[in-house]
Amino acid sequence: MSRALQLGRYLRCISLTKTNLRCFLLVDQFSFSSSSSSSPTHSYRFLNNQPSLYNRRNFSSSTPPPPPPSSPPSNCNQNQETQKLAQGISTELLKQADDDSLPLNKRLDLHFSNLSTETPNLLLLLQVLNLSPDAGRTTVLGFHKWISSRPGFQHTDQTYSYLVDYFGRKKDFKIIHEILIDGRGVIGTKTLETFVNRLVRAGRDTQAVSFFDKMETEYGLVRNRQSLKIVVSNLCENGFANSAEKMVKNLAHEFFPDESTCEMLIKGWCVDGKLDQAKRLAGEIHRGGFQLGTSAYNSILDCVCKLCRKKDNFRLQSEAEKILVEMDYAGVPRNVETFNILINNLCKIRRTEESVKLFERMGEWGCSPNAETFLLLIKSLYQAARIGEGDEMIDKMKSAGFGSGLDRKAYFGFIKVLCGIERIEHAMKVFAKMKADGFVPGIKSYELLIEKLCSHGQTHRANHLSSEAKLKGILVDPKVYKLDPRFTKRPKVEKTAVKKRETLPEKMARKRKTLKKINLSFVKKPKKMMRRAY
Repeated sequence: MSRALQLGRYLRCISLTKTNLRCFLLVDQFSFSSSSSSSPTHSYRFLNNQPSLYNRRNFSSSTPPPPPPSSPPSNCNQNQETQKLAQGISTELLKQADDDSLPLNKRLDLHFSNLSTETPNLLLLLQVLNLSPDAGRTTVLGFHKWISSRPGFQHTDQTYSYLVDYFGRKKDFKIIHEILIDGRGVIGTKTLETFVNRLVRAGRDTQAVSFFDKMETEYGLVRNRQSLKIVVSNLCENGFANSAEKMVKNLAHEFFPDESTCEMLIKGWCVDGKLDQAKRLAGEIHRGGFQLGTSAYNSILDCVCKLCRKKDNFRLQSEAEKILVEMDYAGVPRNVETFNILINNLCKIRRTEESVKLFERMGEWGCSPNAETFLLLIKSLYQAARIGEGDEMIDKMKSAGFGSGLDRKAYFGFIKVLCGIERIEHAMKVFAKMKADGFVPGIKSYELLIEKLCSHGQTHRANHLSSEAKLKGILVDPKVYKLDPRFTKRPKVEKTAVKKRETLPEKMARKRKTLKKINLSFVKKPKKMMRRAY
C-alpha cells in the first residue's frame, strides 16, 4: 500500500513537469518496512535548477523548455566594451572644434548618454588618456569635468595620478598645479610619486626639492619619511645624486637618514657615473656606524662594469673581481641581482661563454637564477648565433617555473635580436611560438618582420603577415621597403669577349713575336731521320 502511495506522488510530480510548472521542493520520507524490521529514512529532493533526468527532457511538444539563466558578462567582454567606448571618446576629443559645433560636454552627453555606473571608470579614464596624446589642454580638462559629473564616478588618488602623468608628459606643470589644488584631500602617495617622477624626468630637480617643502601647506600631502624617500629615490634614479644628498643633509634634523636612504644615495652617484663620489659616501656611511648592504655593493659593481665597458673591456673581469672580494671581506652575501649585473655586462661585451659558465656556478653561492637571468642569456646566445642553445635555454626557463616571464615584450626582444643577425627563419619560428603561447603580437613585431621579409625578397610571406595583422585589427602602415642586395638572386651573365685597346708594351711584345716568327721562317730546318752520305 505504501509503495502505491509513493508511486502516485511520483507520477504527480512528473505530470506537473509536463505542464512546465516548477516543482521547487518535493520531500518525501518513506520507509520500506517489513513486518519485523524498519530501514533507515531516505529523503529525495527535486529542484528545477539542479541537473535531473526529468527537467532535461521536454515532455510537451507545444511549449519549449525554459531558457537557462543568463550568465554575467566576463571581464574580457567588459574590457572590450570599455576599449570601444574609450576609442569613441578619444575620437571626439581629437576632433577639430568648429564655430557651429556643440560644446564638448554636450557632444559627449549626446553620443555617450548610456554610460552606466557599472562601467570601470578607472580603466576608461586611463585608456582615453592613452589614446589621446595630441588632445589639447582645454579638451582634456573638459573631459575631466564631464566624467566627474557622471553618476557613480568618484575621483581617487589613482585617477588624479593619471591626469598628472598625462600633463607631465607634455611638461604642462601649471595645469598640474591646479589639478593638485582641486584634488586636495583626495590625492596621496601615488599622485605624489607620479608628479615628482615627471618633474625629475623633465630636468627640474630643484623644483622637486622645493615641492617637498611646500606640499603639506599648499596641497595637503603628508610630509613624512615615506614621502621623503619617494623624492630621493626619483632624484637618484635619474642621476641627480647631488641634489638628493643636499636634501637629505638639510633635512637630517627632521628625518634622520636610515640605511635604505643611504643606499639610495650611493645608487644615485653610481647612476651618474661618479664612482669616486659613491666610494666617498660609502666611507662616510661606514664611519657613521651603518653597514652597507648587498644593494649598495651591487650599484657600485654595476658602475665599475659600465666604466670598464666605456674605457677598457679587458679590465672588466679584474675590476669586478675586486668589488666581489670586498663584499666577501665585509661579509656581505651575493644575491641573484649581483649575478645578473655580471652576466648582463659580460653579454654586452660579447663574452657569452663566460656568462654561461657564471650562470652554471650560481649555485655555489646559494643563488638560483630568476626570469631576468634567463632572458639575458637567451638574448646573448641568439646574438652569438647559438640558436639551438638559445632554444634550450627557453625550455629550461619554462621548466624552472619562470614561464610567466616570457611575455610579449620578451618575445619581441628575441625577434629583434634574430632579425638583427639576419636569421629571419628562426625569427618566424619564435613569432609562431609567441602566438602559440597565447600572446597577441603588436604592431612593432609585424612591422619588423614584414620589413625583414621584404629585404630578403620574400614578399609573399610579407603580404601574408600584413593581411594577418589586418584581420586582427592591427593597422600596419604601408611603406616602401628596400631589397637587400645580399639576398637577391643575381642572373648569370655570360662572359663575352670584348676587344680591348692594346697598350704600348703589349703592342711591342706582339711585334717582337711576329718578327721572330718571320725570321725563323727563312731558316732551313734539318730533315728528320736524315743520314749523312759517305
